[in-house]
Amino acid sequence: MELLPQFGSIFMTLLAFVVALSIIVAIHEYGHYIIGRLSGIRAEVFSLGFGPVLVSRVDKHGTRWQLAALPFGGYVKFLGDSDAASGKDGAAMSHLSDADRRMTMHGAPLWARSATVAAGPVFNFILSILIFGALFFARGDVAYPLTVDQMRPLPPSYAQLEQGDQVLRIGGVPLPEDETASFDGFDEALPREKALDYDIIRGGSEMTVPGPYPYPPLITQLAPNSAAYDIGLKVGDVIETIDGTEIFAFEQLKDRVEASNGAPLALTVWRDGVADPLDFVLAPRRVDEPQAEGGFRTEWRIGIAGGMAFEPGTESVGPLAALSNGVSTTWRIAESSISGLYHMITGAISTCNMTGPIGIAQTSGAMASQGAVSFIWFVAALSTAVGLLNLFPIPVLDGGHLVFFGYEAIAGKPPSDNALRILMGAGLTLILSVMIFALTNDVFCP
Repeated sequence: MELLPQFGSIFMTLLAFVVALSIIVAIHEYGHYIIGRLSGIRAEVFSLGFGPVLVSRVDKHGTRWQLAALPFGGYVKFLGDSDAASGKDGAAMSHLSDADRRMTMHGAPLWARSATVAAGPVFNFILSILIFGALFFARGDVAYPLTVDQMRPLPPSYAQLEQGDQVLRIGGVPLPEDETASFDGFDEALPREKALDYDIIRGGSEMTVPGPYPYPPLITQLAPNSAAYDIGLKVGDVIETIDGTEIFAFEQLKDRVEASNGAPLALTVWRDGVADPLDFVLAPRRVDEPQAEGGFRTEWRIGIAGGMAFEPGTESVGPLAALSNGVSTTWRIAESSISGLYHMITGAISTCNMTGPIGIAQTSGAMASQGAVSFIWFVAALSTAVGLLNLFPIPVLDGGHLVFFGYEAIAGKPPSDNALRILMGAGLTLILSVMIFALTNDVFCP
C-alpha cells in the first residue's frame, strides 16, 4: 500500500521540477530567439525539450517551434549552426550567400551576436524581477500603526486578539511607529512571558487586553529537504515543548536548537485540526548561512522560520516600489550564490551546499506542496540561478561565447575553428564533471 503514496509523491516532484524548468528554459531561449530575430539573425528551430519531436509548427518567419519528448532543457538553433550549442556548420555556411550569412550567428555583426547570446541570461533575470515584484505588489507591505488582520491558528492555551485591533504597546513596550523604525530594540525589550498585556485601540476605544507572546514557536515557512521537513512538520505547527520543557517564544526554540550541537531533540507539536499533540524527534543539521556583511557562518538549524502570532494588516505598494523590491531580491540571490561558490572553492564552507538535479527536483516538489506562492517564488529564485550560471565564462555556456566575442573585439578576428572546438570540448567536460559532482552530493550528502 505504501507504493501508491510514494509513487504519487515522486510523480508530483517530477511534475513540479519539469514545470519549473520548462518555464525558466522557455524564457531563457525566448530571449535568445527574439533578440536574435530583432538583430537580423534567423532562428531555424525553437525547441522546448530534447529528443523525439512530439508536436511542431512552422511560423511565418520560417522558425520551427517544437515540443520534444525529454522536457529537461531546450535550445534555439540558428541558421548556420551545427548543433544546439551554436557550433559552426562549416559545410552549410560555405553555400550561403553574403545576405544569408548575415542572418547566421557566425556571419552577423559582433554587436548582434553579443546581444543575442546575452539576452538568454538577461531574460532570466527579468523573469525573476517581475515575479518577485508581482509577489510583493500582491502581498503589500505592513501597514502602520500595526493592526491585527487575523489571528494565526494557535493552541487554546494562547490568549487571543481580535481582527481590527490596533496595537500600541505590548508588555508596556511601544511598537515602532513606521517601517523605518527598527524592531530589534522592540524584540529585546519584550518581557519573556507567554501572555502579555496589549494596549490596543478596539472600536475607537483604547483598552488593555491579554494577548500571546508576539513571536510564538510557530512554523510560518518550512525549508525543503531540512530536518523539520524530513520528519513531517508542517507550516502552521506550533512547537509546545522541547525535551519536555515548555516553550512559548521562537527565540527559545532557536536557542535550544543552536545549543544542541546536533543532538536529537524531542518535540511536542500542536497542529490545527488534530485533537492530540504530536510527538517528533529530530536532529538539527549544520547549515552554512550567508551573512549580511558578507561571508558565511555555520549554525545548527532545523529548517523553519517563524513569524508574528497574528497576520498584520497590509497596505498596497506602488509598482515602482514593487519593482525595486524585485531587483533587490534578485540581486541578493545572485550575490549570495556567487559568495557561496567562492567559499566552497576556498574550502570555507562544505561542498555539500552544491545541489544537483535530484536536489533541485526535490526542492521543486517541496515548494509546490507548500502552495502556489512558494512554488512561484522558487521559480523566480531558480531563474536567477540559471541566468547567473549561464554567465560563467565557460565554453558551451553563454558566458563562454561572450568571452569569445570579447576576444574578437580586441584581436579583430574570432578564435580559429580548431581552437573553438578544443575549448568547447573542454567546457563541456567541465560542465559534465560539475554535474556529476553535484549529483554525487544529492546522493551522499546529509
